[in-house]
Amino acid sequence: MTETLQDSVASTNTVATDRTSRPPYAVAPHLAPRLARRVLSSPGAESIECVTPFTGGVLATLPGSTVEDVEVAYKTARKAQRKWAATPVRDRARFLLKLHDLVLKNQNELMDLIQLESGKTRRNAFEEVMDVAGVSRHYARRAHHYLKPRRALGAVPVLTQTRVLHHPKGVVGVVAPWNYPLSMSITDALPALVAGNAVVLRPDSQSALTALRAVELIDQAGLPTGLLQVVLGSGATVGQAVLDQADYVMFTGSTKTGIGVAQRAAERLVGASMELGGKNAMYVAADANLSKAADGAVRACFSSAGQLCISIERLIVHESVADEFTKLFVKKVQAMKLGSDLDWGNDMGSLISKNQLKTVVDHVENAKANGAVVLAGGKARPDLGPYFFEPTVLANVPDSATCRRCETFGPLVSIYRVSSDKEAIDFANDSEYGLNASVWTKRVLRGRQIAAQIKAGTVNINEGYVAAWGSNGAPMGGMGQSGLGRRHGSEGIVKYTESQNVAAQHVMPIAPSFGVPEKLWAKTMSVGLRAMKLGRLS
Repeated sequence: MTETLQDSVASTNTVATDRTSRPPYAVAPHLAPRLARRVLSSPGAESIECVTPFTGGVLATLPGSTVEDVEVAYKTARKAQRKWAATPVRDRARFLLKLHDLVLKNQNELMDLIQLESGKTRRNAFEEVMDVAGVSRHYARRAHHYLKPRRALGAVPVLTQTRVLHHPKGVVGVVAPWNYPLSMSITDALPALVAGNAVVLRPDSQSALTALRAVELIDQAGLPTGLLQVVLGSGATVGQAVLDQADYVMFTGSTKTGIGVAQRAAERLVGASMELGGKNAMYVAADANLSKAADGAVRACFSSAGQLCISIERLIVHESVADEFTKLFVKKVQAMKLGSDLDWGNDMGSLISKNQLKTVVDHVENAKANGAVVLAGGKARPDLGPYFFEPTVLANVPDSATCRRCETFGPLVSIYRVSSDKEAIDFANDSEYGLNASVWTKRVLRGRQIAAQIKAGTVNINEGYVAAWGSNGAPMGGMGQSGLGRRHGSEGIVKYTESQNVAAQHVMPIAPSFGVPEKLWAKTMSVGLRAMKLGRLS
């Protein structure tokens, strides 16, 4: 971090904060040069400037990578992967528990980096620390169970003995987004590694410092050299090269880009898992605890300034409680504290960039021009930083407004009224996306019944997104235009493997034998098939 940036932050931060205990931005001056050594880079490659959205200032300069560097990364990874694949799963998973402890031990430095690169609050940065620790612990404990050989019912009971094995794909290409610098840079790579693969990782340039620090911690946790290669560069060149050489593709980003990624993977008959866009809905039922629902809505809509694939952008409220809920919610939104200091207490931080700010401004102005009413927020806050925008609540948003169906990916939510649970479900499903949803009701059974009818990969009851996201033993992913595949749980690690069926036949073949005529053999087998049905054998 440059001295100029520290001076800039000290002078532009408008939130009163006690800075006597540590510098405004507590990042060691030697951090970037040290982390730069973890990037595979050739002489002459374009360097990358890491910029903080809090001020627009440069945090550090890192070396970039070339397409040729990506080729070297894959060559190195493939060589290391061969030995790693032969290592027992329990041994492969050992580094995860050490990583769990290292992440918690270094959480303050990690949260500093997360905030600096993404613009989010301390609390939202801590969510990423919890996520990485949780994912590490889960796969450390459960990977062996998910991947161990298992018996399956054979073609002929007793005579056919079948085992299912899981072999690693090879080298997994991971292209990570900027919005969750710590979490999204490595939590998809961890199960891929434990499954016996190597990984070539391209973090977004905006989140490179955090990602590299996380990779450094993985190294310290004991992952063998060569298995995790890191390259930096634009998505169109370096990112594409990573995906084009992968034995399996893991991508998180926009739906538009994801479609292109899927097409290129399909041309090579390579599997892909992708978490893409969302236009997530939250339903406040007539019997909901409105105070808790309003608090939950603030978190669900404005965490990370709404730059979260699973954040809520559509609030659907039963008409019998709409007035009371809206009043409570708007009051809480108006009381939110915005700020850029690296400390606890702020409710929302900054948007990531000028382009993201423009999208939010355009969506708000378009909605207003089409008749929408601003209930809270609606303005940029350059007094706080170049990309700050107030948490904004809209009402009376018509179908013609851009933000009615298009993902904003910012601190903007619209409120809609419905007269029944069925209407709420239909409204929630009236979208090409299907990533996340939320249902608020005092009766959990009712919530489960509603949730089962919503077309979304995750549905939270009496919570916005954290309950499903943090449940590492259960799958998480999107339906429709929100993606392919799942992360977390068994699906989140088995996807990185090739399933193999090894069937051993005993005593006699599944064919006429011992001189039995074919016709008699067929009749005998028919009797056996009927017996298997009666015996409820699948």
